[in-house]
Amino acid sequence: MADERVHPHQSPSQHEDGDKEEVSKSRAFPSPPQNQKTIPKSPQPAAGTYVIQIPKDQIYRVPPPENAERFRRLSRRKPSRPCCCCRFVCCTLLSLILILAIASGIFYLIFRPEAPHYSINSISIKPLNLSSSSSSSSSPISPQFNISVTAKNPNDHIGIYYETDSSVKAYYEDVVLCDGVLPQFYQPNNNVTIFNVDLKGSTIQLASSVQNQLVEAEKSETVPLRIYFIAPVKIKVGSVKTWTVKVKVNCHLTVDKLTSQSKIMSRDCEYKVKLWWVRY
Repeated sequence: MADERVHPHQSPSQHEDGDKEEVSKSRAFPSPPQNQKTIPKSPQPAAGTYVIQIPKDQIYRVPPPENAERFRRLSRRKPSRPCCCCRFVCCTLLSLILILAIASGIFYLIFRPEAPHYSINSISIKPLNLSSSSSSSSSPISPQFNISVTAKNPNDHIGIYYETDSSVKAYYEDVVLCDGVLPQFYQPNNNVTIFNVDLKGSTIQLASSVQNQLVEAEKSETVPLRIYFIAPVKIKVGSVKTWTVKVKVNCHLTVDKLTSQSKIMSRDCEYKVKLWWVRY
């Protein structure tokens, strides 16, 4: 009896399914033409992963996990108290400066303040015992000056109080010959006051060269002197008195001789006002 063997073969359904898959693959991924170069494919991401492209300007940095808690604490922290105090102090100072600037502008526009004017009318000098000896040492002198000063207040609504701690000095070159103080008085508005000041020096030792220069200047009737004084004053506006203001006056004189009958040949006075008075 002959053996009957059945050779396995694919069923028509399986064969048809395989043909359909090959046709779909060929349609989905057509083979490139022979005359064109194949473009290398970019590596495909692993199954189950996604690639998302985001513009750089939309990337937000997040702190790493180990610093996330610290970042949250710092973000919730309020500004420190010293910073708040500094801001408050700065704002207060700026406000005060602005208020003072506005008040000063209004004061100037209303009252138009002017600095007082000063001049020296005459000077009387006690005769000095000067010698033209050229010896290395000379005898000390004790000068005594009396000067007449004119003070003019040109303001219409401002009075001036002349206070204590004033100073007046008479110089020859850089040597102080004598000194004194100004009188204390009140000068009303639009007023001219003339007052005398006594200056005294005691045992002033002049170098022989300075003494010889002084003698020669007296012979030529051109003795240069300088009168410098500082006056602390207070300004009165209505019924209000300000703080102490410093007035400085520097007068350069030329006299013909150092006697009680001396005459002023030339004079030039400079004066300025300092808003703050500092006592040393």
